[in-house]
Amino acid sequence: MGLQNTMKALSDPIRREILNLLKNGRMSAGDIVDRFEVTGASISRHLSVLKEADLIRDKREGKYIYYELNASVLEEIMLWIADLKGEEGNDQKK
Repeated sequence: MGLQNTMKALSDPIRREILNLLKNGRMSAGDIVDRFEVTGASISRHLSVLKEADLIRDKREGKYIYYELNASVLEEIMLWIADLKGEEGNDQKK
């Protein structure tokens, strides 16, 4: 996981919304596309960016592709942010 790829992926509101949708369970690409008022090609690109950042995984089942969160990467990010926040708190006390 590259932190730069992760931050880039999280910087876009559509990609953050895709992650929010996937927190409830896996979804097909078509179901994800149906939730947005942008083209399927645009959502496909957003999904690619999320995959490159290792934030989601995909699995082909027949003619459908299903996406799900990669919780381990999200946990690593949360731990990093919590640690960073702890460091800031210590600096402010000095």
